[in-house]
Amino acid sequence: MLVVSVGEGDAVVVPGGGMKVRAVDEWRDVYDLLDAVRQRPNAWVRNGSLQELAVMMFGYHLALQVHDVDEVFEFHRGSGGFASWLSRTRGWSMATGWDAAIMENLPGEPPLDAFFRLVDEYQNIADQPVL
Repeated sequence: MLVVSVGEGDAVVVPGGGMKVRAVDEWRDVYDLLDAVRQRPNAWVRNGSLQELAVMMFGYHLALQVHDVDEVFEFHRGSGGFASWLSRTRGWSMATGWDAAIMENLPGEPPLDAFFRLVDEYQNIADQPVL
């Protein structure tokens, strides 16, 4: 079996040429969920809807709380680390959430593409050591 690097080994090529996405119980954090959405967006959200993704992320956060999982959740719609970063670096209002801000401020870019581009940028900045 040939392993394909799709973002830290998230998928493998299986006999017959198909892809096998990493199982949910193997996810480590919200970024693994986002990787699954990125790989197969139509399986997760209709028509690339950023609002549906934001609602799904809310559900993920709620599940963390219900199951008492100790995970930092950066994707609160208006006040999480991602929203705060967008507000600080772009000057965007988060009054209606990061999903609405992305669609309002980047109208020429497909919403999910814009979101994932910004998430990648956010992760790269967040991974930088503080000097």
